[in-house]
Amino acid sequence: MRVVLLHTLLVSILLHQTLAMLSPVDFLALQSIRKSLQDMPGSHYFASWDFTADPCNFAGVYCSGDRVIALNLGDPRAGSPGLSGHLDPSIGKLTSLAEFTMVPGRVMGILPPAISQLKNLRFIALSRNFFSGEIPAGLGEIRGLRTLDLSYNQFTGNIPWSIGSLPALSNVILSHNRLNGSIPRFGSSSLTRLDLKHNDLSGPIMQDFLPPSVQYLSLSWNRFSGPVDRVLSRLTRLNYLDLSLNRFSGNIPGILFTFPLSNLQLQRNFFTGPVQPVDQVRIATVDLSFNRFSGQISPLFSSVQTLYLNNNRFMGEVPSTFVDRLLDASIQILYLQHNYLTGISLNPTVEIPVQSSICLQYNCMVPPVTMPCPLKAGNQKTRPTGQCIEWKG
Repeated sequence: MRVVLLHTLLVSILLHQTLAMLSPVDFLALQSIRKSLQDMPGSHYFASWDFTADPCNFAGVYCSGDRVIALNLGDPRAGSPGLSGHLDPSIGKLTSLAEFTMVPGRVMGILPPAISQLKNLRFIALSRNFFSGEIPAGLGEIRGLRTLDLSYNQFTGNIPWSIGSLPALSNVILSHNRLNGSIPRFGSSSLTRLDLKHNDLSGPIMQDFLPPSVQYLSLSWNRFSGPVDRVLSRLTRLNYLDLSLNRFSGNIPGILFTFPLSNLQLQRNFFTGPVQPVDQVRIATVDLSFNRFSGQISPLFSSVQTLYLNNNRFMGEVPSTFVDRLLDASIQILYLQHNYLTGISLNPTVEIPVQSSICLQYNCMVPPVTMPCPLKAGNQKTRPTGQCIEWKG
């Protein structure tokens, strides 16, 4: 009996010494987080979470001194099953936490408002789970937050205006949720990425809502409206722009095509007027389709590799530079269907390179070559004469 008691006492002392390595507050917080989450079938993430050992050696737990400074929940290997359950409010007790991530899984429920207690948080990424409810406005109290990724969840309600006031934000990724209302004014001079696609956001984008530092901007699949010419003119560092599938209107500034863009997506809006680049367009992909652009097609677009100008109101001759670029395979896709174009200097006997594609049907001319067009282009090769006369008049 005496030996058993001595052994028990020794184990108790050793256990106390081991657990003393981590703050009791953080230790209890990790325990609560563990109880609220489970490995999905095929995941073994929590196998190392044995609370008789030092939690700083757990998978995904990183410490400095006696505090947890980073928490990466789940196995980060690509394709690995994630976690299920809900996130316990005790996450707010890890007040030294600077990084908090969670792999894709089936974690549900709200994002606890207690997360606003993490004043040292710099990075949060909880993408591809099933979080719901509103985004906590308290996130706007984490003044040092740089990256906020809550994409591919089920968040509803508005984007809290307090988030827009965060001074250090560089990445905001809230795409593929159910957010509505207007967007806040983002005041961070270091904001480089703003991704809000696939939500139900609406309203205009005011001139000073986005800082000139933005390089990646995706607002597609929302209900934004109004002009954007003044907003875009300020974003001279853009390398990716997607405003597709909204209700934007007005003109597009010609200076936009001089920005260091690799991809420009403006399709399916209500943009109007002529499109007049101020210099040769060096953008790999430009999609202006399904708008109300008019006037002649600028020859400065002939350097674009993939160009969609279909379903607009362009008229006149297709510039000869397009033909040259098409025949030397510099242009891979040239979609001009469903406009009011009157001609193109393309010999009917010429062979189009196999890696290039052109669609000319439903214009005010008979297409000189026949190439496969998208099914949505329909079967009519030429626009009715009456429409062409009326448009020309």
